[in-house]
Amino acid sequence: MAVYTISDLHLSLDAEKSMEVFNGWEGYVEKLKKNWKFKINENDTVVIIGDISWAMKLEEAKKDLEFLNKLPGKKILLKGNHDFWWSTSKKVNNFLKENNFYSISILHNSACEVENLYICGTRGWMCRSESDADKKIFTREVERLRRSIEIAELKNFGNIRVFLHYPPVYGKDESEEIINLLIEKKIKKCYYGHIHGNIASKKIVEGDYKGINFSLVSCDYINFCPVLVT
Repeated sequence: MAVYTISDLHLSLDAEKSMEVFNGWEGYVEKLKKNWKFKINENDTVVIIGDISWAMKLEEAKKDLEFLNKLPGKKILLKGNHDFWWSTSKKVNNFLKENNFYSISILHNSACEVENLYICGTRGWMCRSESDADKKIFTREVERLRRSIEIAELKNFGNIRVFLHYPPVYGKDESEEIINLLIEKKIKKCYYGHIHGNIASKKIVEGDYKGINFSLVSCDYINFCPVLVT
């Protein structure tokens, strides 16, 4: 019984937007399926940190969610910037229930306990939020992260792990409010996604940064194999 994580699956089983047009993504669905089945058993949990499906509407994501549901283990989903199919929490939860996708749950304005770990997180937003619209989104995401962590605190959770779709630090850019919140709440481990490609990945921050250990878990970066949450 272990907890794993992975991000940016970019599934498109019911559409024509396959990631196979990009270098390194050839046969990625089968590669993901093979690695997942080799590593994950039914008692494990996998936190999927956004950009799950290219679908634009909830119904269009059915095949992608069905694919995930059939894989071993429980799955906890967070929203990414490309998850346009993600509607309200109520609608997503009802959709999962109606389709008997019982191995899947969502994390949104919430926190959950898995084994001896406590899963908190949100989508996050770009490090550089300059427009009024971006600043509004960023502020909302900071508050969602705070709420998630404080739910864990109210329940006397320990061993909190934070999951963010957007990296809170990238190159010389830092989401100061998020970093300060992680420091304030004494978070020691944070996993994130969103970053792809050899050039983009050169600017990532991994390992210790201001006392927080960061890990990038985008699909292509970790060779389409879920990584153990420690």
